[in-house]
Amino acid sequence: MNSIDHNIGTMNEMSLHAALKSFYALPGDRFEQPVDGYMIDIVRDEQLIEIQTKNFYALKSKLNVLLDNYFVRLVHPIAYERWIERVSADNQLISRRKSPKRGYLEELFSELVRIPELASHPHLSIEVLMTQEEVVWRDDGQGSWRRRGWSVADRCLIQVLSRRLFEKAEDYAALLPISIEKSFTNRDLVEHLEIKPRVAGQMTNCLRKMGLVEKIGHRDRYYLYRKTKSHSGGS
Repeated sequence: MNSIDHNIGTMNEMSLHAALKSFYALPGDRFEQPVDGYMIDIVRDEQLIEIQTKNFYALKSKLNVLLDNYFVRLVHPIAYERWIERVSADNQLISRRKSPKRGYLEELFSELVRIPELASHPHLSIEVLMTQEEVVWRDDGQGSWRRRGWSVADRCLIQVLSRRLFEKAEDYAALLPISIEKSFTNRDLVEHLEIKPRVAGQMTNCLRKMGLVEKIGHRDRYYLYRKTKSHSGGS
């Protein structure tokens, strides 16, 4: 039996992790339970539930052990709307503003691409929560250069707006737009889904490794993809 890992899935998750655990909980759930050497956020009957706000790769070894014997659900939030609160080093409020950026469901692939070989495992399901959240920036000089030294002191849940469950491979393929019929490029995904080129690339990379799409050539300077025959029906 492995030693209990207290870090994976809980370190640096801040207030958001605790709030989502509370949101997701049902009567009878057991919290922070050791299972096969790993701490699990929520144990619900025969299902293990992990709240994972980022870094799916950190769960890879954990999932490789647990999925052999348990049904595991990952609960992953994506901030549709976000507010930035700036505080001084001694936590005095300086300002609060709404970020102009909006999240979207396809950002799931930015994390899923780290574990594509596990994404379609029959014992793994992923539920995406589209949320409103607040991020607290502290002026302590310890943050990244991109934030000019401001550190992310906390992430807080404001509201869960919607939920979407992915239980089988076809659920991920369903995110491909209906308007794409036979073949498509990453550029087509950017235009049809209004997502970033980076996310489009992660999406096709992940779907290809899951066996849902395949490369069939090039169009201009872009790889050309199509759904595999076993998944070409429906959307």
